[in-house]
Amino acid sequence: MMDELLNGQYVVYELAGEKYALKISDVYEIIKMQNITPIHNSKAFLEGIINLRGRIIPVANLHRKFGLPDYTSTKKTRIIVVKSRNEMIGIVVDKVNQVIRFSDIQPPPEMVAGIDGSYFEGVGITDEGVISILNIDKVLYE
Repeated sequence: MMDELLNGQYVVYELAGEKYALKISDVYEIIKMQNITPIHNSKAFLEGIINLRGRIIPVANLHRKFGLPDYTSTKKTRIIVVKSRNEMIGIVVDKVNQVIRFSDIQPPPEMVAGIDGSYFEGVGITDEGVISILNIDKVLYE
């Protein structure tokens, strides 16, 4: 499992000052922040929906999901549109940093920056420190 993760590229992004990563194979597109239309009777961490070139995409607020301070939209705020269980879903991030490969990947600890470790596939090792790799399916569907 960790070997399989090590061969991939990752998009590094920030939430509330912490760096996280997503497998590039999970990422469909990265877009600038846009107006999100709120929807009612939805999961608490769903921010609403956007229209992406005629396609309606639900948008998740990971700050809310993980109990982090809510984001303030800036010029760097992005929506990462991911493919998860054959659906397109946007996630709001404070900023997108870069695409990288990790020199090593370790299993995730029980807690990552106060967030349940089961939401992560592993921890990627870089020259600058460690970056937690999000398991997007678990975050969105469990």
